[in-house]
Amino acid sequence: MDTTRLIIVAVGGQGNLLASKVLGEAALANNVPMHMSEIHGMAQRGGVVESAIVFGDAKSTIISDGEADVLVGFEPLETLRALNKCNRDTVVITNTTPVPPFTVSIGMGEYPDLDTITAKLEASCAKLITIDAAKLATEAGNILAVNMVLLGALVKTGKVPIDATKVEETIRTKTKQAFVETNLKAFALGAAAAAG
Repeated sequence: MDTTRLIIVAVGGQGNLLASKVLGEAALANNVPMHMSEIHGMAQRGGVVESAIVFGDAKSTIISDGEADVLVGFEPLETLRALNKCNRDTVVITNTTPVPPFTVSIGMGEYPDLDTITAKLEASCAKLITIDAAKLATEAGNILAVNMVLLGALVKTGKVPIDATKVEETIRTKTKQAFVETNLKAFALGAAAAAG
């Protein structure tokens, strides 16, 4: 099996770890070999959370600069910060809703213009998919479902070797029952947006 290297970046509290867990469980259900690692950083204080998932025959979860096949960013600036992991063949999916860092919130920094971020991303990858995941998550019934929106977009691209039905099944069995229907709706909205 070919190796696919995926990086997911988010700000603490956006659900990166749950999205990674769902992907990992769905891969196992599909009999897809995978390895996963996480960097939590200062997640509880709004810092970056990064997951590296390698599907296929690989011995390590380390994804060096320029090696990512897919980059999914839950926050635009964090997507830009992880761009060094990409190459000209990488597919990048990013949420367009900013979560400004603390320094911006207290007036000690300035958040870059979204168009500038998008232009830099677009110039550095094979394909850029931008999604207002916060809007779609709210439409699904819960702003916290941004992770499921982006998971739906990722699976829809076909860049990871996981069947959408297995991911939906995993959402049903591995996420809190109170949020299953919202998560499934968010997943479907993300897939539709990526197809769009």
